[in-house]
Amino acid sequence: MKHARPAITILIHRDGDVDSRSIKIPLWLFRTGLGVAITILVLIVLGAVLYLPIVSVAARVPGLRSEIAALREENSQIRRLVETVDSLESQYSKVRGMLGADMGTRLPNTSSVPQAPPILITGGTHDSIALGGGILTRWPLAELGYITRGQLGAGDNAHSGIDVAVPVGTPIRVAGAGNVVEASRDQEYGQFVLVRHEGGYETRYAHLSRILVTVGKNVQAGEVIGLSGNSGRSSAPHLHFEITQRGQSIDPRTLLQEGR
Repeated sequence: MKHARPAITILIHRDGDVDSRSIKIPLWLFRTGLGVAITILVLIVLGAVLYLPIVSVAARVPGLRSEIAALREENSQIRRLVETVDSLESQYSKVRGMLGADMGTRLPNTSSVPQAPPILITGGTHDSIALGGGILTRWPLAELGYITRGQLGAGDNAHSGIDVAVPVGTPIRVAGAGNVVEASRDQEYGQFVLVRHEGGYETRYAHLSRILVTVGKNVQAGEVIGLSGNSGRSSAPHLHFEITQRGQSIDPRTLLQEGR
């Protein structure tokens, strides 16, 4: 005697009809169909979960592209403005030379107190003040500025480098030819640029409002690398300028020499 194969019977009865219909589905077929349906449902759910974030990101792409384009245009305008300022400074210097004017001031070489007289670039050009460090040849500012804090090497008030008060947006120039090894932001320095030079020298320019170079860029002495600001741990707009050689801090004021 043969045993009947397991099956599932579906009874169909329409309202008002006397007779009913039945559909007999083998159990293996029902299980197979149920498994296929569950698999399809899972695939649909997974597809929706994976696809929706992609759609969301794709919808943001045009806006991000517009923002990037706007930032690039803004940086381009700033570079053009810096070039224009450089050109005007050069023309002003030539006019002064023709008139025989001497409006410069002699810079102090060293000072034991945090504050000092203003640093004035003679002739209105960044070539007028030099650093006597050999590899480092240019003062990073072409603007009138006050040293508000000097280098202090010990105690709770230890401070590497010097702080020079200048307005936000003042062009910051690299002190010597080198390679940009950091162009980033942290809690202490705010936005800053660190440049590595020959001879084991490194220079840091901190509390910037904008960075105009990228890591890995080779820069030449006097090239604008950023704009001064008040970012990081800073109480007022200024440039923090720091020099080290093989890890040893050097007071930038000891390298200052009179304009050429």
